[in-house]
Amino acid sequence: MTNNFTFETDLAAKKIYVSREFNAPVEKVWRAWTEPALIDKWIAPKPWTAETKTWDFTIGGTWLYAMIGTDGQKRWVYAEFTAIENGSAFSTTGMFCDSDGNPVTAGPKSYKDTKFISIEGNRTRVDSVITFEEESTVKMFVENGFKEGTAASLGNLDELLASE
Repeated sequence: MTNNFTFETDLAAKKIYVSREFNAPVEKVWRAWTEPALIDKWIAPKPWTAETKTWDFTIGGTWLYAMIGTDGQKRWVYAEFTAIENGSAFSTTGMFCDSDGNPVTAGPKSYKDTKFISIEGNRTRVDSVITFEEESTVKMFVENGFKEGTAASLGNLDELLASE
């Protein structure tokens, strides 16, 4: 079955649209996106890994995690949950930070809305809209392999869903 991966940028709107289908029911996909032990298994494109330091999946709660490169260096990311519709959607504000969650104030900030939709065949489509404050940030993400990294991470998720 095809996974129908879509990655589109809209520089004028300062947005990136990502859509991907999975061969698993929405409940299983939701768990993979909302349980840190599962997220850490797929979110980083190989050979990178991920490590969650803190997780509070409530409105106003935060997720602090590191993307760990092959050199062992940790690149920290902070996300605050701004909306949660249990089982179907959540929104975050994200930014780069230090290991204590202190934001890199000169760094980019993003706003991400993610929806989980049940589709025919007991499958799931995940749609995300990532909005940035600056057009230059969209360009920077695209030029630095964000599309390829996203595709690789979602491929990791396919493997995880098949093994769970």
